[in-house]
Order: sequence, then C-alpha cells, then structure tokens
Amino acid sequence: MASEPTNGAVNGVNGNGPQNKLLERVVRTPGRQPSPQPTHLSVPGTPPPQDRILHETGSGYVAPEFKGKQEQMEQVMDQVEEKGFIPSDLVEDETKWFYNDLGIDDMYFSTETVENIVSHILSLYAAKVAAYARADKQLEIRLDKEAADHAVYIDTSTPGVSGSGGSQFEARLEEKYLDGSRGLNSYRVETFRSPSKLPGRDQQSLRCYFVYQTSFKNKNPDPQETRIEQLGDDRFLSKVSNNTRDIYQRVMDAAVSRTGPVIDMYDVEGTREKRLIVGFKQGSALGMFTALSDLYHYYGLTSSRKYVEQFSNGITIMSIYLRPAPNAGAKSPPIEASIHQVMKEVSLLYCIPQNRLQSHFKNGRLSLQEAIYAHCVWVFVQHFLNRLGNEYNTLTSVLDTSNSVHAEVLSKLKKRLRNETFTADYILEIINQYPELIRSLYLAFANTHYVQTRGDTDDFLPTLSYLRMKVDRVLSDQELKELISKTAVNEHHEMVMTAFRVFNSAVLKTNFYTPTKVALSFRLNPDFLPQEEYPQPLYGMFLVISSEFRGFHLRFRDIARGGIRIVKSRSKEAYAINARSLFDENYNLANTQQRKNKDIPEGGSKGVVLLDIQHQDKTTVAFEKYIDSIMDLLLPPTSPGIKDPIVDLHGKEEILFMGPDENTADLVNWATEHARSRGAPWWKSFFTGKSPKLGGIPHDAYGMTTLSVREYVLDIYRKLNLDETQVRKLQTGGPDGDLGSNEILLGREKYCAIVDGSGVLVDPNGLNREELLRLAKERKMISNYDISSLSPQGYRVLV
Repeated sequence: MASEPTNGAVNGVNGNGPQNKLLERVVRTPGRQPSPQPTHLSVPGTPPPQDRILHETGSGYVAPEFKGKQEQMEQVMDQVEEKGFIPSDLVEDETKWFYNDLGIDDMYFSTETVENIVSHILSLYAAKVAAYARADKQLEIRLDKEAADHAVYIDTSTPGVSGSGGSQFEARLEEKYLDGSRGLNSYRVETFRSPSKLPGRDQQSLRCYFVYQTSFKNKNPDPQETRIEQLGDDRFLSKVSNNTRDIYQRVMDAAVSRTGPVIDMYDVEGTREKRLIVGFKQGSALGMFTALSDLYHYYGLTSSRKYVEQFSNGITIMSIYLRPAPNAGAKSPPIEASIHQVMKEVSLLYCIPQNRLQSHFKNGRLSLQEAIYAHCVWVFVQHFLNRLGNEYNTLTSVLDTSNSVHAEVLSKLKKRLRNETFTADYILEIINQYPELIRSLYLAFANTHYVQTRGDTDDFLPTLSYLRMKVDRVLSDQELKELISKTAVNEHHEMVMTAFRVFNSAVLKTNFYTPTKVALSFRLNPDFLPQEEYPQPLYGMFLVISSEFRGFHLRFRDIARGGIRIVKSRSKEAYAINARSLFDENYNLANTQQRKNKDIPEGGSKGVVLLDIQHQDKTTVAFEKYIDSIMDLLLPPTSPGIKDPIVDLHGKEEILFMGPDENTADLVNWATEHARSRGAPWWKSFFTGKSPKLGGIPHDAYGMTTLSVREYVLDIYRKLNLDETQVRKLQTGGPDGDLGSNEILLGREKYCAIVDGSGVLVDPNGLNREELLRLAKERKMISNYDISSLSPQGYRVLV
C-alpha cells in the first residue's frame, strides 16, 4: 500500500465510549429519495407488537399418534432382554426412559424399526456404564446412525455452549445432508433437547437430531406456486399445526421475492422463550445451521427445539426456539434484548456463515461483527499489502522498462515478491494472534460507519461483546498506530495489522450494518494504491466479499462502462494463482477498456468475480449477490428493517454501467429486472446486452464485439494482401461461448487448433469447417467434436 492513513482519517474520537452516528447526522447523498420496497415481516431491533405472540403451547408440530407404540415398546423390551447386555431388572426402566423421558415424538417410533430402537437403547446404556468406569464419572454419549435417506444423532451437551471438543454432530449433519439439499434430493431436520437432566449431571442433557429425506407432495411445482400445503414435505404437512403453517406461509411469501434472507421472531405466550424464523433460498448460505448455534450461544441463549424444513420450490425455512441458557449468568444480556442482536446479526452470518476467525467467535474472544470484519480485512490484505518495498522501486528506476528483457525481469520479480512473501495462510496466522488489536481497530471502523436508526435508545452498540464487561474507548488513528507498533512482535506483523488502518481509512461506505444483505460490499477510496504499481489512478473501487466469492469493480471515470466476468478455477493451485492476480487482472482489464473507450464519452470499467474453490457451481448465486450488494451502496435507504441508512463519506451520487462478459452473458436480464424491482431509476441503462424486450441489444446475437474485431482483422488482411482462407489460425475460446462461436461463424481461416474449457483440439491439416460450424451454432465445446473428421496428424486432449 502506498501510504498509511493520516491522523484522524478513521474519524477516531477520544472519549468514554463509541460516538455513533445518529440517523439525522448521516452524510446523505444530495437529491436522492427512497425507492419503494416491500415491508419486512418484523423490524429487527423494535419491540414486537402484540399480535406477534404465539398463543399455542408446544413446538408447533403435532406428530400423528402412533397407535402401535405400546406394542412396539413391549417388543423392544423383549429384544433388549434377549441381548443380555442390560440386567433384567433394569430393562423396563431403561426402555421407558428412552420412550417417555427424552421427549422423542411418535414420528420417530413409527418410522424406526424395533432393531434400530434396541440398538439405540443399548448404546445409551453402554455410555452410562463407560461413564461409571471413568475417573471423572462424566457421562458422554455419542450415538450416530447415518443412512442415505435418514440419520439419527444423540449426544450429551451443556445448553448454551459451543464446544470445539464436542461431538460436532451439527456440523457433520449439515455438511452431509443440509448443505447438499437441492430440489427433490433434500433433507429436513428435527432436533430437541430432552427436558430431563442426565443422572448426576446438573447442567448436561441429551440433544437428539433426526434427519429425514424429503418426500414432497408436489414434486414439480409451478414457478409461481408459494402455498405451503402444495410445496411441503409429506411428513412435515402431517404434523405441522395451523398456526405454524401460517407463520411459514408469511416467511415463504417474502423469501421467494427476496435475494437475501427473511428473518422473523415471535414471543411464546406465558414464557420468556422466543421463536426465531429464518427463510432463504437453498444453497445460498452453506454452514448456516451450525453458525446460528454459535451466534445465539454467544449471547447466552440455548435452543430447546430446532426445525429445518425444505420446500419443493427451493426455499429453506429454519425455526428455532430460544431461551436463556442456565449457565449464562450476569455476563449475558436479557433475552428480550439479545434476541434483537441475534436477528440483526443473522444477515452477517448469511453473508459469511463460517468466517476465517470463527474459532475466536466460538470462544468468545471476538464478537461476530469483529470476526467478520477481520475476515474482510484479511481478504483486503491479500490483495493490497505492499510487498515490493523501496528496493523494488529503486530497481525499477535503474532499469529501462521499455526494454523487453528488463521488463520481463521486473515482472517476474514482482510476482515472486507478491506470491512468496505473504501468503493468505501466513496473513491469517498473523491476524489470529491479535484479537485485542482487532477489537480496537473494529471499534474505529464501527464508530465511523454504524448508524443508530433509533436514536440514543438503540441497544445495538457497534462492538457489542457481552463477554467483556466494558466498551473500550475509541482510539484515534495515531493512537492505533502507536498501539500496533507496541503490540506487533516484528515488522511483518506490524505491516499486516497496519493494513487494518489503511482499510478503515479507505472505506467510504459499506452495507456492513444494513439489516438484510446478501454479501458485504465496500466502496473504497483508491488513493492508497501505490502509484509505482498502478500509474493510472482509479476513480472508483468496490470490494465485495461473500462465502461463495470475492470480487472487485473498478472504474477510471465517474461515468464508465465495462463487463462483469466470473472466474472459475479447476484446482486449488489454479484458485491460488487466480486469487493472487485477481486485482491486477481487474485493473488491467478496466485500463484496457478505458483505452478502448477513448473516443466515446464513457470511461472504462470492469468487474471481476472469483468463485471460491468450494463453490465453483455457484455462478448464478455469486452474480446475484455481487450485483445486489453493490446496489446497496448505490441506492438510498428504503424500508426500515430491510435497508437502513448508511454513512456515505463519498457524498456524491454514483451510477454504475455494466455489461456481460465471461460466464455472465445469460444473467444480465436478471440484473436489469432486479434493478427495476429495487426501484433504481437507472435500471434501463444498468446493463448492456440484455433482451430486446428490456430495451437491450444482445451482444452474442448480433456479434457486437466479434464484428468490430473482425473488421480490424480483415483490414489487416487487405493491407498485407493476404488470402483469408490460407491463413492458419489458433483460437483460445471455444465454440460454446458467444465470442468464440461468432468468430467461427464469421471467419474463413484454416483452423489448426482450438482451446476451450474442455481441452485442446489440434489438426495441422485444418479442422473440419462443417463440424466447427455445427458446434458454433449449437454452442457446444470441442469435447463434442466428431474426432472421426480429424486427419491422421490431428488429435484432441480433454481435461
């Protein structure tokens, strides 16, 4: 990075507590009015009205009575006694304890075989015997049974505690069943804590998890269908109460029309218990189930029952009954306040369910806000830590950059310094050593960007960490600089932690505190970029971070246009290379677009989205989150509880103009429609390449890019008096893409080789033109090429 922020650049304020921005003091973009938005089901952070009280008792699920339960229990006791592992005089007590005291409903007994129930009872008894043999007499039960269509997990745990040494059943069932739930291959979950404590244990109790593969009533619903009774699973529909079905219906109606999550809450009449409801699209928040447990445990809450329901239109709804944990004590806020914290922070979890500092959050060293803030800066540091140093700049001034040999040496040296000095893992290792510094740096960030939407009565402080008994004083930037210098153990550590200050200073606006969001977006001031590496100054810079991707949008003028491309990686090694070069590639692409646009009023811009190595199939999800989160920073605030005001240090209206590029050509219609649905006045000009019915000209249908490049090539042929049909040609970009297919359709050269995503196709004698035209018209890769048309010297290598 070129320079550190100047003193006070982070708006640090000396005082006794965070000086948060009140709503009326927020820097607002002049002349902009809110656009219409649907009203949220409940406004996070406000007291629930009286009609949001659940008058029904119980879980909202009533399992059909299993009439053969008593007969089954007799059979189970007979088989348990036959096994001989449990003394005869204890068989009846152990069986009745399992049937009556654990809170397992009749649905389990009606679907499980006698043999499996016997196995579970024996396993639980064996755990008791093993506990007696232990020196600490601690009863630990770890029972699991996994099958393709169902699973059962039973373990002992302390309510309200996320332990790294526990069974990890939640993470296991989520990874194996929930994260992969799509369409008909989906799984629902019921989990509850037994009402009775374990013998000899004051706090521990049994937690049971039941996983069932869904069997939908309507397996192929109409795209417009939203009725729960048509979309639900048969088992769910057979036991859900009318009141719970009505609640889910309201969440469903909101979830189908929203990009992000729907968050709702109800009081349970006559108790302090709260029912939290979260709805979202399948596959858009992997790891959410486990992360929610960490979140409410952090605020001193525990769950008595949890349900995960899947619906055949691709919507997931989670229902969690929360109550104060018995061991929470005075260090945790009352549930009446903490439930609003949980609701607000669910949207942070939705963006990044499992952040890279999750262990600090689980252990209470960092709040969720602090951990995700540090995760975002970790991403920032990977791209912008100045690893070249003054020596590189001196060498650059000595060598002749116009000399190709010198330029190549500098380029290789630059790559090596960037790649080998600070790896992503090394940066994370450093950050993990300084949770106390992260708290202070986060507080400075929050003091600048957090908005109190309810004035001085707002109970959502920017660094709410109830495991600490006080709110730290906000340090000025100079004080932060001195603190980092004193705390960091060496120069490398100081460089990484100083990057937090640079990040704080660079952020002009962010959706970090917006109640509902799908990814975290930051509008950055690009002045921190070193001029030696980036000689052409940027006008605007956006950084977007989600669990599925990271991405930038760069532009060289206020009014600029360029495409949005999504980059995929074939392996971890390829991903590491793509991640290291992401910003430089984006900068160079935008710079090239700037040069291409030199004769028109618009400047050049470009957006590049890099899919995470674990989410290579999430092209559409990543694009939608990228677009929606950037729009959070372009549009004025709307409905309270959905899009609250943000602090805008840029202070000017911004409009971005985008277009299709790699892997996004078929997504621009959605972006246009989404901009219109969010009330953007510029929705018609937001994207080029959209459908004619939306006022656009499809790039691929008219070959706009290919035609212009093609004309340039034809002029070269005419200038050099070349016969086009005799020119040998190698093309990177296959017949499946719009540019590659249009080039094949327009060109008449002799194709000798084509490289695309599926492999390499080579024929020194020329590839069959008719076969290439067929692939181009059908938009198919070279893996579909008829190799019988190759000459003896031709070959194809597929990846």
